[in-house]
Amino acid sequence: MAEHKGVMVFGEQKKGKIHKVTYELLGKACELAAKLDEQVYCCVVGPSGIQVDELIFRGADKVFYVTDDDLFELPEVLTYAKNIVRVIEDVKPEICLFGATSFGRSLAPRVAAALKCGLTADCTGLEIDAGDGKLIQIRPAFSENILAHIKSKVLPQMSTVRYKEFDEAVRDSSRKGEVKTYEPIRIADPMIEILEEIQKEEFSIADAKVVVSAGKGLKSPEDLKLIRELAEALGGVVGSSRPLVEEGFISKAHQVGYSGNRVKPKLYVACGVSGAPQHIAGMKESEMIFAINTDPSAPIFNIADYGIVGDLYEVVPKLIERINTRKDVQ
Repeated sequence: MAEHKGVMVFGEQKKGKIHKVTYELLGKACELAAKLDEQVYCCVVGPSGIQVDELIFRGADKVFYVTDDDLFELPEVLTYAKNIVRVIEDVKPEICLFGATSFGRSLAPRVAAALKCGLTADCTGLEIDAGDGKLIQIRPAFSENILAHIKSKVLPQMSTVRYKEFDEAVRDSSRKGEVKTYEPIRIADPMIEILEEIQKEEFSIADAKVVVSAGKGLKSPEDLKLIRELAEALGGVVGSSRPLVEEGFISKAHQVGYSGNRVKPKLYVACGVSGAPQHIAGMKESEMIFAINTDPSAPIFNIADYGIVGDLYEVVPKLIERINTRKDVQ
């Protein structure tokens, strides 16, 4: 254990732009490293020109940058994993943190398997045990009815953390750090080849300031038009509970919940959402929650700041009318 030192964050990027989950992980990494009296590292794999100094401004003491313009043009997970493993074996961090994004969830298990270490997925909390200095990895289990506290016996201790779980690290442009570049490792005979990256929908609900979500109270896919009108009136985006996604009403990009997206908007409007634990897990930290449901005992009302007991087909049109009327007056 003595040879493993430091907390490493995987700096996820897409087309040269750092994903914000990286800054959230750097904030937590600084907190953990301070308790261990160790340094914070960040590993970035991608094309040239990434603003790696920004990672230093956000708390990294050292950045390890594996770069190649052609090799990392597409997110080929096996090549990424091979190069990250090389950096980890070289640096020997005690803790490694990945964002639980769609790419991170595919990447981290491959890295962990290559290093023959454990991996705790979808953590909502990370702490250092005051007794033995080991990482306590906290994640919900059984639909968030319990919180599991997990320790790894093998180093590095590796976790994935969901986006929007922690606050971003405070930016300090006066910070100094070291950047070390690596030549990439190329896989001679890759098992898979990415021919083209197809983006079905350019949509990210996680950063929205206003989210209007529909639940099982919605009767048909056509009725999403009503939800979209309310979202547009409020300057927000459309969200959804899991049942609507499973029934094909709307794409998974809109799903809010433990198995979907975690959101922290200023306003969350739940239309016909009963409030299942897995859905609440994804939106409970919204600044203001407004619920509409015909069932006065629906769990969503337990966390709502404001609520209306009523049929969304009657309430939502009146809300849209009232909002648009106020806009006309202004």
